[in-house]
Amino acid sequence: MDLRVVAPGRVNLIGDHTDYTGGLVFPMAIDRFTTVMGRREGQQVFLTSADEPAPVVLPLEVPEPHHVTPTWGRYVAGVVAEARPTTGFAGTVTTDIPIGAGLSSSAALEVAVALALGVTGSAAAVARLCQRAENRASGVPSGIMDQLTICAGVAGHALLIDCGDLSVQPVLLPEHVAVVVLYVAHRTLVGSPYAERVAQCAAAEALVGPLRAADESMCDAIDDPVVRLRARHVTSENQRVRAFAAALTAGDMAEAGHLMVESHRSLAGQYHTSTPAMDAAVEELRTTPGVYGARMTGGGFGGCVVALTRPGALSAGWAVKAVDGARSTS
Repeated sequence: MDLRVVAPGRVNLIGDHTDYTGGLVFPMAIDRFTTVMGRREGQQVFLTSADEPAPVVLPLEVPEPHHVTPTWGRYVAGVVAEARPTTGFAGTVTTDIPIGAGLSSSAALEVAVALALGVTGSAAAVARLCQRAENRASGVPSGIMDQLTICAGVAGHALLIDCGDLSVQPVLLPEHVAVVVLYVAHRTLVGSPYAERVAQCAAAEALVGPLRAADESMCDAIDDPVVRLRARHVTSENQRVRAFAAALTAGDMAEAGHLMVESHRSLAGQYHTSTPAMDAAVEELRTTPGVYGARMTGGGFGGCVVALTRPGALSAGWAVKAVDGARSTS
């Protein structure tokens, strides 16, 4: 039986570098998709991509996904290694999620492949498997936000996700607001300082306990100035996520936009994941009529910025809509 699996990308409105400490995030699944089409058959996984010259050919046991070639096949291999399917799959991959833009193209591929291979379970269970797959494939100790957003998306809603207990609360997006994504620079988290940030948060937690439960006064007791800055960002970002969700629900777009700008300033000044180009893009957006707020989105070190605007306020970028999560059809 032929299968068609569709998995959306994601943009994060606020709450970056909080997921791997079990904190709060506020993303949405977007109307850019990765599609896997094909048939479950045989004893290998064979996938071609419209965007890649070389196919992925894998056995059903992959002990070292991070060594697979071509490189894009490592994410497929990570899923195969975690899912351990008994039947293979042959098919094609297409996507209109910009690769290297920080909109979770790799996570969308992982979720689409997992569903194509027959992985079942709750959104949280599928997301956990795909998170492990990404960690194994890339060597980057990334959190669960991307995969869970892609699995649990709700049309017309952003998601208030607690990455500690993996609870997902859909929050309706006001009709009179647009979400616009603007590409700044290509980036990959592989080889970036991302893992260093994860380690710094772990060092902070060894001193003050879980950052999801800490406050800024607790962070002030950390002697190491760099670790202290990282912890301050995480604790203040969790508070901003809560405040942003409340502002959005109340229709207070000015406050929501202000919180986005404050989030960006924290990522730039305390977490050091922004770049001069991203700072300039946010500043230009912030002063544009009709823009409530803007910030870098995702892991940083390049990628995209996201703006909350009045509809039609920006002619550049991609106006994205919140969509349902990944799904498969026969």
